[in-house]
Amino acid sequence: MRSADATTLVRVLLIVFVAYLVLAKFNPIAIIILIAIALLLDAVDGFFAVNEASNGVVGFATYIRSLMGNRRSMKTVKRFKEKLSNTAKFGPRIDVAGDRAVEYILWVVYTVAGVVPLFVVFIVIIRHSFVDAFMAAKGTSSKMKTKFARMVYSSNIGRGGINVVKFLTFSYLALVYISAYPAWIGYVLVTILVVYILLRGAAELCEAYAQ
Repeated sequence: MRSADATTLVRVLLIVFVAYLVLAKFNPIAIIILIAIALLLDAVDGFFAVNEASNGVVGFATYIRSLMGNRRSMKTVKRFKEKLSNTAKFGPRIDVAGDRAVEYILWVVYTVAGVVPLFVVFIVIIRHSFVDAFMAAKGTSSKMKTKFARMVYSSNIGRGGINVVKFLTFSYLALVYISAYPAWIGYVLVTILVVYILLRGAAELCEAYAQ
């Protein structure tokens, strides 16, 4: 198994454990730390994928600089990402599947806990199902060409922004369920996250039709 795929598997299993801890009303600080680790592992599996495609040429420092917007590093990483799409065709799709599994598990556990309305989960599932189908037919999301899609979806701000909002939302929901924090703040965060998800979905559909 490729290191990137193994990291994705660990990420999913970690979130399953987090779901159990949430329902067991374990220490919320520990849960928040584990959520942060699971989200950070998304960057780690990306590094492993690029590192393997480059046969070790791309180091971790170069990969991190590319995430921070360094143009030279971004070009280097992009070149090997394109190679990855040709040599490990299932890799990018497994990464997306891992992202979806992590997100679905968190949405479901908070719905079961009664802090997220069921219709929110329906919106997220429908969005991901149809958008992923379009993007799978057209290619991976790393090949964004339209300005709107690059800005909202594949830019460092777009990718970093969604992960920050996810972390804040899912972490705060744990505090709502376990420590009785004000629920209205959780609803505001959920609304922001769902709007962000729908906006990124629109960017992906725009990209799919533009190709």
